[in-house]
Amino acid sequence: MITFPKPIQPIGIFDSGIGGLTVARAITRLLPNEKIIYFGDTAHMPYGEKSAEAIKHYSLKIAEFLMFKNCKMIVIACNTASAAGYKAVLKHTGMKDLVVNVIDPAAEFVVKNYYRKKIGVIATKRTVSSNVYSKRISHLDPVADVSQLATPLLAPMIEEGFYNNKISQTIINSYLSKSKLGDIDALILGCTHYPLIKNEIQKFYGKKVAVIDSSEVVANHVKSVLEKHNLLNPGSKFGLSKADKQFFVSDYTQSFEETSKIFFEEKVKLKQFNIWED
Repeated sequence: MITFPKPIQPIGIFDSGIGGLTVARAITRLLPNEKIIYFGDTAHMPYGEKSAEAIKHYSLKIAEFLMFKNCKMIVIACNTASAAGYKAVLKHTGMKDLVVNVIDPAAEFVVKNYYRKKIGVIATKRTVSSNVYSKRISHLDPVADVSQLATPLLAPMIEEGFYNNKISQTIINSYLSKSKLGDIDALILGCTHYPLIKNEIQKFYGKKVAVIDSSEVVANHVKSVLEKHNLLNPGSKFGLSKADKQFFVSDYTQSFEETSKIFFEEKVKLKQFNIWED
């Protein structure tokens, strides 16, 4: 029996850790009536150093968990998982337009606003090695000049709380000074951790380069997809309760929960749920 999603069902969001909370934060700001279920695969983070096959396996397992939770949409809030696991999740779930990755909306946004310009991308090693941003942008704009740079120190640095200080600015400046990113018109933050250092990146460039926060772009894309399918939650006169925002991790530590507050900008209660134990 085919069942169709309903507006009151939650949006499922997943990432390798807590970086995807920047996407969850952007979605809840834009769509305050939406219920969300977030899953951070902290047992396997960071995905940026894993093989494509491993990431695909993790993504499928998490997608099954979110489907079990009756989610109307799945947002892959991780660039690495979007590059390696999106097609597999789409095929496995059969949810068609209702599986959203973070790469396609960013590619569409940059082509729409910076057509035939030079675009820079900073991301994990796995995302860069997949060449996914260059492929997606070039498909929409064949003459686009796309330059990608792996920035492996940034996500761990942010996870440990090292940002908005002299140490982080030095590391950021070192990466952004590479010749690969010379003379760019716009820079895509190709990791969902990076919105937390957007101000530091913008400080390096000043007004010369547009810094594109993919979490905001993805939130707008989610809204348009839900509108298209008449799945926006109209809300109720009682509003949302804390139970309407659920956050799961596959491995829990107290410090991790404290760090998650930085990403989501409000207190988040993480529940450990190890989907890897059968």
